[in-house]
Amino acid sequence: MPARKYTYYDHTISLCPECLKRIDAKIVFEKEKVYMLKRCPEHGRSKVLIADDIAYYKNIRNYNKPSETPYRFNTDTHFGCPYDCGLCTDHEQHSCLTVVEITDRCNLSCPTCYAGSSPTYGRHRTLEEVKSMLDTIVENEREPDVVQISGGEPTIHPQFFEILDYAKSLPIKHLMVNTNGIRISNDFEFARRLKTYSPDFEIYLQFDSFENSVLRTMRGADLVKVRENALKNLNKLNLSTTLVVTLQKGLNDQEIGKTINFALRQKCVRGVTFQPTQVAGRLENFNTETDRITLTEVRRKILEQTDFFEADDLIPVPCNPDALVMGYALKLEGNVLPLTRYINPADLLDNSKNTIVYEQDEDLKQQMFDIFSTGISPDKASTKLHSLLCCLPFVEAPELGYDNLFRIIIMEFVDAYNFDVRSIKKSCVHIVNKDNKIIPFETMNLLYRDDKIERLKQLQKEQL
Repeated sequence: MPARKYTYYDHTISLCPECLKRIDAKIVFEKEKVYMLKRCPEHGRSKVLIADDIAYYKNIRNYNKPSETPYRFNTDTHFGCPYDCGLCTDHEQHSCLTVVEITDRCNLSCPTCYAGSSPTYGRHRTLEEVKSMLDTIVENEREPDVVQISGGEPTIHPQFFEILDYAKSLPIKHLMVNTNGIRISNDFEFARRLKTYSPDFEIYLQFDSFENSVLRTMRGADLVKVRENALKNLNKLNLSTTLVVTLQKGLNDQEIGKTINFALRQKCVRGVTFQPTQVAGRLENFNTETDRITLTEVRRKILEQTDFFEADDLIPVPCNPDALVMGYALKLEGNVLPLTRYINPADLLDNSKNTIVYEQDEDLKQQMFDIFSTGISPDKASTKLHSLLCCLPFVEAPELGYDNLFRIIIMEFVDAYNFDVRSIKKSCVHIVNKDNKIIPFETMNLLYRDDKIERLKQLQKEQL
């Protein structure tokens, strides 16, 4: 009998990348890779690579835990995902990380900007608007896990520190500032003032490449010296920092290992987050067939380009395993001790407490005691476990603190090409918009920004 050239694996709902209408999609295995096949009645067939590791892709399903929803939903379900975001009552995950865009303005005009920010685009949100956005997050989450102040470039907001003051007055467990580092690089006193918001405060520093040619392509400016000086100031203050790398295949993916090794040598750096480029926003000169890189490709390149991580060290994050990978390690006197391999996946999946805080989880705590009892002196046996970023345990003890932590995160934001409704329903990285609705990051950029609203209304009308 005639045979397909692929193996059918699953079915999902996706979007046509041209018209953004909901369409059926097949997940298939072909030549050791995972593809999405779909057909729009108007725009024809399309095929997109979604993973280059079939075994890992299959294993994702083993990390899918019962959903943790917000205390309050903001919209009802009328049109079907992704046309009801807000969060709607059909969404399956609360906000592990919520982004607050306090301004549209930026001191750069990055060719890869998902929001289209620039020095002249849009406006700053008023302080009262930002307070209302933050209040909405607290109403939904009660004690939000991570809130990220973003933009545009948030540090140029004229009331930036008033916003931070208000955010720190709320029951937010961990506060971040997402920045390109220009202000921190140029003004040490500005950086010193940021340090006063510690603990439970972190800089999310854009760090795409060591090469100015790459930075010009991605950010439209020569930023190597800016990043060097920003890190110099942050290291001097030991202000907790995550390096954030937007990845594009063939442009900066060969620097993944170099970036990790560099980050490990920085006193202030607690980890690196890798974000494959999302096809949204401005995104100039990007070829969706040749330039996009998948989550599994990034994971494989980390394993290939570093000496200390193994496959069991980089695992799916249970709150959204399709889109998030984590790996944890300790930095100890110049050595790197991977931790994730020692954590029983069943403990990450246990939802009996309906919380992602593991401080009182005796079983998981005992696992960590067992690790330290073999390689670390007994005086550090008072280790405690807490949480940071989507169910991810980290270690904190009197002599073993956050300074010793190093985490790797891969955070893939799907777009219209690889849109998978299963992943979107589990999205845990959200944005609170100016209407005080909580929107998944992916759908915000696809459908809910100002220049997309009319198209969204049309799509909603067609669903009725």
